[in-house]
Amino acid sequence: MTSRVQVIMGQLKPVQVRQLQPQACSAQPPNVAAVLEKTNVMHLKEIPYPSTPGPNEVIVKMKAVGICGSDVHYWTHGAIGDFVVKSPMVIGHESAGQIVAVGPGVSLQPGDRVTLEPGYPCRTCSYCREGTYNLCPEMTFFATPPVDGSLTTYVKHPADYCYKLPDNVSYEEGAMCEPLSVGVYACRRCNVQPQTTILIEGSGPIGLVVMKTARAFGVSKVIITDISADRLRAAKDRGADIVINTTGMDGNAVTEAVMKANGGERVDTVFECCGQESATVAGIQTCKSGGTVCIIGMGNPNMTLPIFTVGVREVDMRGIFRYRNTYPTCIKLIASGAINVKDLITDRIELNTDKDLIDGFTIAKTGRGNAIKVMFNMPE
Repeated sequence: MTSRVQVIMGQLKPVQVRQLQPQACSAQPPNVAAVLEKTNVMHLKEIPYPSTPGPNEVIVKMKAVGICGSDVHYWTHGAIGDFVVKSPMVIGHESAGQIVAVGPGVSLQPGDRVTLEPGYPCRTCSYCREGTYNLCPEMTFFATPPVDGSLTTYVKHPADYCYKLPDNVSYEEGAMCEPLSVGVYACRRCNVQPQTTILIEGSGPIGLVVMKTARAFGVSKVIITDISADRLRAAKDRGADIVINTTGMDGNAVTEAVMKANGGERVDTVFECCGQESATVAGIQTCKSGGTVCIIGMGNPNMTLPIFTVGVREVDMRGIFRYRNTYPTCIKLIASGAINVKDLITDRIELNTDKDLIDGFTIAKTGRGNAIKVMFNMPE
């Protein structure tokens, strides 16, 4: 008897299976997944091949999977807010691959190259019916406990949340539609307009996709702040007009530095992408009257903020939770050349061993070698 794992309701459970003789083996190929067992413990393990796809379901062979900051946080902390890893979970949610099987009535075909939107809603609640499906309380989202993720050889997924890739869009670019969706949704939610000035606080991967999206939407000036000289250099190299190192600054000092850099003027829109109280304070204070501050970063859940300023200057503060209806736009922006996401992929790793897995997550965690986005290329 040998020990394997079985997927039950999105969780991995240990089971005992009989060792098969070679002539009795199933025709199904092996399905190897990156399984987060507990904090700081993660291994490649074989899991069951997905069950036969039903109506509106497809099986996708993964080709490229990116590492997100949330994946790293689950690895290092075992939780994000109320989402706690209580049992082994397959990690990963930024993904693209090739369809190998389809269920009845699905228009996609085996061989189609697709990117996978990692979350799918119940489709029947009031939020879904109103079109705000990202707020669905029954959302099923890759690698959000207890749901397994997509850093595995094969995944079954709803067909209507798989989007066909044009021939000129690679699997890696398809996987980048996930972080890019945050930028597209944030710019839409804040009604970003051409020939305006924006401030982005935090020049990590999300800050950079916000910048690239805002440029595609016609923004004329981008100011970015961070405490990392390397990240600011990366932002400058990829199109930021002004970069400001805010190391050691409080909210008032950041406000002064931003307004000085902008000729004494406030900005039209602020995207807070680092989750720091000082940045949020500065975002409110540097935003023009009637402008918008978009809260993207996840940091301290309780902050002391200048709410009086928000009120008397009619500064709108808007939160975003993931995204909705963004994938078709992301594909068009990438395919047309309006947005280049390839220069965000700094590290590519062929995922064959546990060492490959941990190396990739370590690079993403530490930013070693000025890393921005680490991409796993899945073995054939």
